[in-house]
Amino acid sequence: MKIIVYVIVFFLFTWNGTVLAAADSLVATDGEGKLPTVAKSYNRIISLYSAHTENLVSLKASDQIIGISRSDDYPETILTKPRFSYRDGLEKFIAASPDLVLVRPMIERACPQLLGRLRQAGIKVISLQPTSVEGIFDYWRALGGLTGREEGAENMIESFKAELKQITKKVRNIPQEQRPRVYFEAIHKRMKTFAPQSIATFVLEEAGGINIANDAFQVRKTNIAAYGKERILGKAMEIDFFIAQKGRMNPINHETITNEPGFQAIRAVRKGNVFLINENLVSRPTLRILEGVRQLSTILYPDGDVDG
Repeated sequence: MKIIVYVIVFFLFTWNGTVLAAADSLVATDGEGKLPTVAKSYNRIISLYSAHTENLVSLKASDQIIGISRSDDYPETILTKPRFSYRDGLEKFIAASPDLVLVRPMIERACPQLLGRLRQAGIKVISLQPTSVEGIFDYWRALGGLTGREEGAENMIESFKAELKQITKKVRNIPQEQRPRVYFEAIHKRMKTFAPQSIATFVLEEAGGINIANDAFQVRKTNIAAYGKERILGKAMEIDFFIAQKGRMNPINHETITNEPGFQAIRAVRKGNVFLINENLVSRPTLRILEGVRQLSTILYPDGDVDG
């Protein structure tokens, strides 16, 4: 197979005859170094990424989904759909007769043979994932185009903007120097945080927090950034809150953080300001990041300085 192109400086999609512009904040490929060109909407979709599934439901395209990934856990209305995995054999996919399989770049890297065979069988496979907040709206528009629900995508975007504005209206009046400084943990075992341009960092900043690790090194154009214990402890006295995402990516608990050797030097740990938040609310590019902003605002401003 040809080398898969993941980083795209600028490109144009054609969805149902409509040209949609997107930038380098959205990764998209058909797996053969080409940009997806689609002349129709799809009605038999297998989604192998939980965010794709959740967003398709938000677009009211549930009836067009014939399969979901084994890790899908939301919303409940979709969980009775047949489950698929990139570890399944080609025959299982072909038997379901999908006209589109939606994946993300991680699956492209992990299972190029399966995806290549699906394409050889005439099944459209498209990889999509926003790499920053700026790419979320183009990502939703892309899913809207694939399902013939362009208007629904625009409604999602407008609803998101309006609700976010309402949630953050009081944060905007708080001077930067008065906002709490936060270390936001992504993966505890590897001492990784979130990239400055990631969705999680956006959620934190919209909630009124200051990202103490804004000098983190991004890992492979992902939302994750390398940091390390030495750098965390180097800012120990500056960290007002230590917040960690919790879920499949980071199966953490409160005690593991507070008992980590050296972490008692961190101001937030000593003051008991260590909190966990569901990773699905801060890392998935879905409407639920609004709930992530709400929850983080409540953590950072427990006395009601911020309300939604």
